[in-house]
Amino acid sequence: MSGQTLKSEILRTMPLHAITEVYGEPGLRQRFLDEIARFPGAHRDALTDALTLATHLHRDDRRVREPYLNHLLRVALRIMCYYRVEDVDVLCAALLHDAVEDHPCELAGLPEPQPHDAATEAALAEVARRFNKRVADLVRSVTNPAYEPGRDRYEQYREHVAESLDRDPWARVIKVSDFTDNGVGIIHTTGPKLESSARKYRPLVPTFRELISRPDTPLAPEARSHIMDQLDLAEERFAAILD
Repeated sequence: MSGQTLKSEILRTMPLHAITEVYGEPGLRQRFLDEIARFPGAHRDALTDALTLATHLHRDDRRVREPYLNHLLRVALRIMCYYRVEDVDVLCAALLHDAVEDHPCELAGLPEPQPHDAATEAALAEVARRFNKRVADLVRSVTNPAYEPGRDRYEQYREHVAESLDRDPWARVIKVSDFTDNGVGIIHTTGPKLESSARKYRPLVPTFRELISRPDTPLAPEARSHIMDQLDLAEERFAAILD
């Protein structure tokens, strides 16, 4: 058995955060490529293109102590491996779920700065051009709007999440994977961000429980059960930090 084959077999048995700790970005990237190897050629090409674009846009971004790309890979991998979802549009949108919010001008090929709404719409149009309208619509649903001054940002964030996911069942799949990575993975956060993240995310646990329980949420019972267990774990960790 070759070294690469052995590594792939090991990666397939490891939790995503364990892959992150032991193998870092190369391990997560290899697990992703191993997972999509079974997809038809055109679907595999679209997923590879989404990963290439996400890698480029987030090339200098960091998430506490790791490359930001690790988070994007875990979100997409969780959807494939634990939710058993192989919808290519959903997986592309998962890889790009922060691209429009974090790098709209670069994505759209516009000079900075630009008005928020104009940059966002241009970036979403570029996602639609490169992939398709459904991918762009999914990314739109999980992209935060400009916050109103004078109002609590976390409150506005939670309002947006509840409203956008209410009308878009497939976006729930992406956002709950994102939330799980942030919530369960909060133990890997350090410094002042630890408490601020717990305060931001904790009130959303009941919202996600309700959304995932809805009949129109496109997940199998086993995936729903897995997500509920993960929400329990996230809630325990928020409580340990805040209480």
